[in-house]
Amino acid sequence: MAVILCPGYHPPELTLSFLAELRAAVGFIPNPNYQNSPYHCWLAEVAIFPAQDRPAYSATHILQFWQEQAIAHNWIDRPVIVISFSAGVVGAIGAAWGWQLQGGKVGAFFAIDGWGVPLGGNFPIHRLSHDYFTHWSSALLGSGEDSFYANPPQEHLEMWQSPQSCLGWHIRAGKVIRQTTAAMFLADLGQQYGA
Repeated sequence: MAVILCPGYHPPELTLSFLAELRAAVGFIPNPNYQNSPYHCWLAEVAIFPAQDRPAYSATHILQFWQEQAIAHNWIDRPVIVISFSAGVVGAIGAAWGWQLQGGKVGAFFAIDGWGVPLGGNFPIHRLSHDYFTHWSSALLGSGEDSFYANPPQEHLEMWQSPQSCLGWHIRAGKVIRQTTAAMFLADLGQQYGA
């Protein structure tokens, strides 16, 4: 399994913090020899779209980056998990459709604070929102499967920078499943898709 992170418009350090906290939530410590290790985690191979150099909202730019990474790291025949944030959700959902049209596989799609972005596809889609209003109003444009919203509400960028500190509710079919953090919500579902 490979992972593509599609950030929004913010300092790249926030994305590195997000990845570090998500890896900590699954107990993964990056190892350059991970392919030779008996312990392989779904977060071992991560490519970060360079939103500081290319438009985060551009499906064309994200798809081109995705293709480059797939060739460079031999991801062509493997499912890819997409984790997108803010403006990155706009470009990432279009890139995911494009990847599938080219015969690629999308293992799962996570949209973090993609408010106002219609989501749909023939792959699992999950929304994470920084507050209940964003969760409720975004669901009108496609709620996907299990979702998460922060409670108490978080600042938009805080959710991306510090997902372990973002407490909230795991929702399935409109019902609360359990209280968790955004990092653990992603970790649990990512492990499920990456298995």
